[in-house]
Amino acid sequence: MIPKLDYYKEKWGVRSDASIKPGLTAITEALQLVGNPQENLSVVHVAGTNGKGSTITFIEHISKAHGLSTATFMSPCIEDVHDQIQLDEQPITPEEMDAVFKIMADAGLDGKLTDFELLTVAAFLAFERFAPNITIIECGMGGRFDSTNVVKPIVSVVPSIALEHTNFLGSTIESIAMHKSGIIKEGKPVVTGVLPIEAMKIFTQEAEKLRSPLLVYNENFTVIEENSKEIYMANDVRIPNLTRSMPGLHQRSNMALAITAFNIFAQVNGVKTNVEAFRNGVQSAQLACRFELLAPKLYIDGAHNPASAKSLVDAIQEQFPNEPIHFIVGMLGDKDIRGVLAELEKVGTTFTFVDVANDRAMAANEIMKMSNTVNKSTTYDILTTVQQKLLLNEVIIMTGSLYLLAKWRKILHETFN
Repeated sequence: MIPKLDYYKEKWGVRSDASIKPGLTAITEALQLVGNPQENLSVVHVAGTNGKGSTITFIEHISKAHGLSTATFMSPCIEDVHDQIQLDEQPITPEEMDAVFKIMADAGLDGKLTDFELLTVAAFLAFERFAPNITIIECGMGGRFDSTNVVKPIVSVVPSIALEHTNFLGSTIESIAMHKSGIIKEGKPVVTGVLPIEAMKIFTQEAEKLRSPLLVYNENFTVIEENSKEIYMANDVRIPNLTRSMPGLHQRSNMALAITAFNIFAQVNGVKTNVEAFRNGVQSAQLACRFELLAPKLYIDGAHNPASAKSLVDAIQEQFPNEPIHFIVGMLGDKDIRGVLAELEKVGTTFTFVDVANDRAMAANEIMKMSNTVNKSTTYDILTTVQQKLLLNEVIIMTGSLYLLAKWRKILHETFN
């Protein structure tokens, strides 16, 4: 369920299906009915398991620092549906959402699409009306059969690949990679992070088949550290003195992918790049719910699979070595809960498990039974727990589900500031 999407559907009489139906036939037909707005966009397309949001944020801020207008389509929302469609870093307004829903209603899209397909069409319409210099599109799930894969990108980007959505994408790295590599388009470059060997084989084959240049982190471009600053290096590009605001070594790779993708975009579109703009863009890039600081020693992070939990743990070890860490955890039942807990328990001193307001959520007491940590409890009173832990000078991190963070992000920020 996408919060507030139903409001617009009911207001404009445009029904859609809440289920997931991978495939491009329905959205292709729907886009034809509204004039194929996606064909008028200059797109960077991003797929992968973890790191998509961070990479998109780096690209967006680098673009802004170069004086470009931006549009982004990302999933899931933080508060409601408006978050997912952003114009120059601002959520789409209700007035603009009404305008695109009117177009869809008039075009006869009622009952033709799933919720995500409908939202994808809305995003393309909003972006066409806004006419940004650069449009950055995140795949909803997978890639090859994801509704966003109707775009013709200037460059495709894949930060990482791990097991996810196995009921739709398959239970092996190869099958996941087959889906993700579907965003590669003929003759268009694809930029990737360091992928598992099995995945890289699939990507190499797909890129060769489509005659698409394949650029890989630590092979075709890299980042090194020097005097606590980072230096981006590629064959013909060197950008020194980079300072990230997003912590964690995993963000180094995401930053490098973003710089590489933007350089490709800039070359194709005749945008003149400069080193200072890259520095400013990298330093200003911050993403909600990714190791986000809400108050002193109070963080939230949307780590919902083992790979993202490992990245969170790495960032904690980098930022808070030897400090007590208290996790507040709520998760959906279809996630690899044991895998996530195994990572968090490497650094967690104490754990509090909480319920998540979602039909797919696992009860807090059931998650607690799966935890191997000793100091653990459940609570319905999150605010009191946070207050007590802050008084003990512990680092507090709420994690596990973006649905949990969406509910508590604003409450925690307002209560403890």
